[in-house]
Amino acid sequence: MKINPLRTFVLATVAAALSSGSALADGVVNIYTYRQPALIQSVLDVFTKETGIKTQVLFLDKGLEERILAEGQNSPADVIMTVDIARLTNAKEKGITQPLDDETINKNISAEYRDPEGHWFGLTKRARVVYASKDRVKDTAITYAELADPKWKGKICMRSGQHDYNLGLFGAAIAHWGPEKTEEWMKGLKANLAHKPDGADRSQAKSIAAGECDIAIGNTYYVGLMRTNEKEPEEKEWGNAINVIFPTFENGLTHVNISGAALAKYAPHKDDAVKLIQFLSSDEAQRVYAEKNFEYPVENGLEPSEIVRSFGELKADTLPLVDIASHRKEASEMVDRVGLDDGPSS
Repeated sequence: MKINPLRTFVLATVAAALSSGSALADGVVNIYTYRQPALIQSVLDVFTKETGIKTQVLFLDKGLEERILAEGQNSPADVIMTVDIARLTNAKEKGITQPLDDETINKNISAEYRDPEGHWFGLTKRARVVYASKDRVKDTAITYAELADPKWKGKICMRSGQHDYNLGLFGAAIAHWGPEKTEEWMKGLKANLAHKPDGADRSQAKSIAAGECDIAIGNTYYVGLMRTNEKEPEEKEWGNAINVIFPTFENGLTHVNISGAALAKYAPHKDDAVKLIQFLSSDEAQRVYAEKNFEYPVENGLEPSEIVRSFGELKADTLPLVDIASHRKEASEMVDRVGLDDGPSS
């Protein structure tokens, strides 16, 4: 039998990267993901228990799309799981996904959280909110626009403006306000920073607990993860040091982004991959996400976890996700132009 050098290379690479077993064995779904394995393993375990179909996860912190493109038709990838609407639409635009018109999935996930052509599906929602010091902030409501108010000068912490979560928020701001107003707002936000953007969302809560800043920008689910972290009790202190405030745009609604999944273009285990996406869209999987990850279900009528409910009612922005994704590049260029990641200038 003639050996295909590229296929040999791909299989060798994947065999080393995936956790165990053969990438092309039957009864296995290969997942390429930007999501931290710990955040998806619980729901994947339930899927395997119920169906007998195993999952193999390849976690990548960058270059997922380029890797699948390089693998081409020999790619073992069945399902792409990622955070942020921009990455989902980017995967579609790069041609590494395939359309899926499935009655069960379409029934479970409402139209605003899936691609009209079936190339991606939202699985969870996460709100981009304000972490506020319980000790030093008496405000119970803060708009996104007010993050540029001089009253917060030297009191705001945030992670890099180039991170997907913040680019999603800035993209939403551009969609709501237009580029000129958004850039002026971003300059005010930069002026209010306590220090150069650094760390991840949990780091911002840590900074508040340490008194380095009074408010920060972060995702809701990290608060639940911190407050219940038995392995690293210091995170409980960070999570319990802050309140969650839902900032709003002028429409009175809060920016949300999604995590989602897509069927890979050359999925070698398509039938099982579709079963996995069906399961991820189900009430059962959505409840696991809500209870284990503290994310909001995308399915209407399902409640978030008790901790998340304690934050108050989320009134999610109705801005189409594709509109947010369309401004990602513009938002990224604006971050550089303003010098947001350089921190406060004075």
